[in-house]
Amino acid sequence: MTMRNDPDLIRTDLFVRRHFGFRGSLRLHRAALGWDLLAAPVNVVLAPVFLLSRLIALAFRAIGLGGASRWLLDRPIFIHSSLARAVEALVEAELWQSEEPLNDRQHGLLRDYTAVRTSVSEIFTTLVVLSLGIFVFRHATPGIVSLAPLVSDYVSHSAAVANFPLGRGLGQAWYAAFPPAIPVWKVLAVGVGLAVVASLVTTFAGILADPIQARLGIHRRRLLRLQYALAASDDSAPSLAREHALARLADITDAGVSLFRFLRG
Repeated sequence: MTMRNDPDLIRTDLFVRRHFGFRGSLRLHRAALGWDLLAAPVNVVLAPVFLLSRLIALAFRAIGLGGASRWLLDRPIFIHSSLARAVEALVEAELWQSEEPLNDRQHGLLRDYTAVRTSVSEIFTTLVVLSLGIFVFRHATPGIVSLAPLVSDYVSHSAAVANFPLGRGLGQAWYAAFPPAIPVWKVLAVGVGLAVVASLVTTFAGILADPIQARLGIHRRRLLRLQYALAASDDSAPSLAREHALARLADITDAGVSLFRFLRG
């Protein structure tokens, strides 16, 4: 077990306190202002592609196709955001202790590390959406797909009641018995709007998620694993961080909940 006086651990603890506390994370996320606001929704869409590429790479390695596995791992999937580059630059400047510059393999490990941060931000956004659905609509909404119809129903019902010719009271009673019809385009429009908002939440979720992870020791453990991987001389087998799987599990659950409600209704 690593001791408290281990230089790597001390250096990592200082790094976490400096950059992943609330003030440090807020300062760090200034890099996300600009083009990152456009890259964020694209990266959310590309996240399932990233997971699929990692699963295929693991399968290639398992059957002895190491070259194909390495080739696939070297393919950049996500748009490299300014925030990711800022985090990578800080890690390289403050935690990488060799005078030798990072090679391609090590740069790939750094990008994998920042990709995990993206998945953590997606998980945080999922929790926000889930809480909104439970506390506002009394339904579990693990994603935008399951939330959009509920928001569409609420908006359409409120507008119909407000415009009912005999007043809001009778409008409430009428539309409780005869819910207003909602065109598909309106549900899709609401879904797109919610997706844009969710991508913005994902972009800046680290401002709150970073201090929580720092407090729980998650950042320390993740950074120590990164440093050991960067220092390793061998070409270790590809791995799949559980954060990627959890983020995609939320997507699958979201689709399942939506399908269940559609079939039941």
